[in-house]
Amino acid sequence: MPRSLKTDARPLGRRTNKGADRGPLGQVRQRLKDQVAEMKQRAPGFRPGLAILQVGDRDDSNLYISMKLKAAAEIGINANHIKLPNTATEAEVLRCINGLNEDPAVHGFIVQLPLDTNKPINTEKITNAVAPEKDVDGLSSINAGKLSRGDLGDCFIPCTPKGCMELIRQTGVQVAGKRAVVIGRSKIVGAPMHDLLLWNHATVTTCHSKTASLADEVSKADILVVAAGKAEMVKGEWIKPGAVVIDCGINYIPDSTKASGKRVVGDVAYSAAKERAAYITPVPGGVGPMTVAMLMQSTVESAQRFLEKHQPGKWNIQYNQLSPKTPVPSDIEVSWSCIPKPIGQLARELGLLSDEVELYGHSKAKIVLSTLKRLKDQPDGKYVVVTGITPTPLGEGKSTTTVGLVQALGAHLGRNAFACVRQPSQGPTFGIKGGAAGGGYSQVIPMEEFNLHLTGDIHAITAANNLVAAAVDARLFHEATQSDQALYSRLVPSINGTRKFSDIQIQRLQRLHIKKTDPKALTDDEINKFVRLDIDPDSITWPRVLDTNDRFLRKITIGQSLTEKGFSRMAQFDITVASEIMAVLALTSSLEDMRRRLAKMVVANSKKGVPITTEDLGVSGALAVLMKDAIKPNLMQTLEGNPVFVHAGPFANIAHGNSSVLADKIALKLVGKEGFVVTEAGFGADIGMEKFFDIKCRYSGLQPHVVVLVATVRALKMHGGGPTVTAGVPLPKEYTEENLPLLEKGCSNLCKQIQNARVFGIPVVVAVNAFKSDTEAELQLVVRLAKEAGAFDAVKCTHWADGGKGALALAEAVEKASQASSHFRFLYDVELPIIDKIRMIAQTIYGAADVDLLPEAEQKVILYTKQGFGNLPICMAKTHLSLSHDPERKGVPTGFVLPIRDIRASVGAGFLYPLVGTMSTMPGLPTRPCFYDIDLDPVTGQVIGLF
Repeated sequence: MPRSLKTDARPLGRRTNKGADRGPLGQVRQRLKDQVAEMKQRAPGFRPGLAILQVGDRDDSNLYISMKLKAAAEIGINANHIKLPNTATEAEVLRCINGLNEDPAVHGFIVQLPLDTNKPINTEKITNAVAPEKDVDGLSSINAGKLSRGDLGDCFIPCTPKGCMELIRQTGVQVAGKRAVVIGRSKIVGAPMHDLLLWNHATVTTCHSKTASLADEVSKADILVVAAGKAEMVKGEWIKPGAVVIDCGINYIPDSTKASGKRVVGDVAYSAAKERAAYITPVPGGVGPMTVAMLMQSTVESAQRFLEKHQPGKWNIQYNQLSPKTPVPSDIEVSWSCIPKPIGQLARELGLLSDEVELYGHSKAKIVLSTLKRLKDQPDGKYVVVTGITPTPLGEGKSTTTVGLVQALGAHLGRNAFACVRQPSQGPTFGIKGGAAGGGYSQVIPMEEFNLHLTGDIHAITAANNLVAAAVDARLFHEATQSDQALYSRLVPSINGTRKFSDIQIQRLQRLHIKKTDPKALTDDEINKFVRLDIDPDSITWPRVLDTNDRFLRKITIGQSLTEKGFSRMAQFDITVASEIMAVLALTSSLEDMRRRLAKMVVANSKKGVPITTEDLGVSGALAVLMKDAIKPNLMQTLEGNPVFVHAGPFANIAHGNSSVLADKIALKLVGKEGFVVTEAGFGADIGMEKFFDIKCRYSGLQPHVVVLVATVRALKMHGGGPTVTAGVPLPKEYTEENLPLLEKGCSNLCKQIQNARVFGIPVVVAVNAFKSDTEAELQLVVRLAKEAGAFDAVKCTHWADGGKGALALAEAVEKASQASSHFRFLYDVELPIIDKIRMIAQTIYGAADVDLLPEAEQKVILYTKQGFGNLPICMAKTHLSLSHDPERKGVPTGFVLPIRDIRASVGAGFLYPLVGTMSTMPGLPTRPCFYDIDLDPVTGQVIGLF
């Protein structure tokens, strides 16, 4: 008798009650269970993932899928059955496949064939759409091609041929040198079986329906694999004595003894063949179960390959190797020295899906907000804010430190690390400051893309802001020149004899407590309330904006044309980043939240003192439409290939000076529990950091882990009494020669800013941004005094010259600090009276003795409290060049009284901003602007001389 290869029996055919566990199939299942257990031990929480995509509802497909799901569960594979209706189109199926290709939790997936659909679908196209590395069915052309070439270690083999080989292997018969015959040439069994036997060194003959003398060919076979799909076509007498026979056929023949009237047989006449064969697989129970087992094995193999390339929770990211030059070239030359990787590649490395990424060329992309919903269950990473001491007009390198720290954490420490920075305004870019992409070997690239239009967010804000400004003045004009009925007829026009309120008009009626939806039903008094905002021109606070430094637009007269019928007034332009819409963008948490915030923006008061909002103007919906793309964070990269979100750029004085909440939230999900998100707060710690905590964190609900406080010897010497530092003017010798007493005196500002950070209960790491003129003694003095002042740690950094390597000590210190205990708290309770909140900031953070509200500010306190805005956070608008209101007072001024000349409201953004001293929200151009040095190479199209 031949030994049975039935997969629930022992190899020699001896049957026991535990045969299923001791036979070929049981051995495979146990091996797979052990491998899955080993993977879980290597990566706790990890499970191999299998997805089965079914189109339609065929009974036989449902049966096969249930078998696969059961087998997966027994082994420990996380199997997911995705079922599309038979009305699914080819595009819908491909979209589903693409999602499974990109899902890191799916290591293998199959498309259940045949597709049960009433739509024209190309099956070949569908199977080839499966990513080769997840094609555990081995049906894609790439895997088939690799198999035909003999690349067995780098491909997936169709499960039935793979199962056949496993059955042959378990006989103990050596394949090498044997004559093998395969009957059938299908892409699923016959053709890959031929290749598999060939590359296992058998001499293989493939037979098919046109083969002459089939019996003669079969009689020569040491190994016979039959997959013809014809019932008992291979006769027993054809079999070579002692042969191994693998029967892949499943056929139904009539049988009156069966309840169904039929029975299942294979392609081989089993009763006769078993008398001649040494081994033979029965039907059913032979190849079928082993095919399912091979699907599981391929899934486990795919998961093992995934683990070899990916550590769970770690990005599989490629970093650029820097080769810093000495002396360091210009920023633009450094930027050009590194070719950024395609932004789509970076997005994939971060685990973003293709439908979450909107490409803007090769170097930047927008990330859609649905990403946050997909990652909602992912734990947040560590949250780090970079701030600084009170700076010189030159800046002390917060952006450079932010980038250098992320490069060190990612490329050098191997942590998932993301930078989140503000988008710079083109005003300062072409004015006096130049770019804001970092500097040296720690910058965002391409820097010209970063510093110019990027993806057009600032232009969208300009358009939205100026639409509001136009709506305000147009409404003033129309209300002044038309009767109630004329206004009503134009606001609610008759179209084809029917008047209808728009949704935004119905909402206005509800705010007016008019519970009517039929335009014909309003009384004259109700029409008057509805059509007249009755704006007080002197109360208008909404400016026009432009993203250019133009001092001559600070005060203008509008309405000079004769067509405006004498309705002129004084107005102004601000720079675009000072627009409240920019602050809204930076603080919003969703499209819905942005729409709500935009609607709440107050543009003026009525003559009765009632706040007039953009919703009252009817423009809030249009604003949301203009901003629908700007709300998506922009993805770029550092010189070393780390991810950077560049999103929002609110002014750091009249606004809060931080990048967007949405960028931070998405980044925190993408880096995962052990990763880091490093964001920057504008100006010094007394301004940007305080607003980061008391405004941004209050609205976002996020709690930071570490404050990085950037200090320079140059700025500390200035605070010690050094000469004035002026942009564009060479530094006096006090800054280029060692002067320890001057430096030690100036460290008082550093100590005060450390104290300010600790007020919020967060550990502080001081980053001493080293310049080439600094001496080691000076740097070590700053480090020592910082630690004595209560810093968790203080380290020297050379990231400007050395890239991430120069911030490695900083990264290590930040990682340690992130593990330290912290007790985050806000400085004040928003329910306190406005004046009390202002006083707490002035006294605790600035060191003021008290505050002095000028009459206009006192009136605003009364007005905003009456209007219900008294519980908003405070956003102090003061100079960044001193802890006090006087930019000339350096170090740590004391005993001063902080003058508050006015208070204004950004109700949509969600804060009140007291004006301390005088300042402009529209900068001017200097005598020699940066644009003198900017040009375009007409041959290459490359920006030259930038920054």
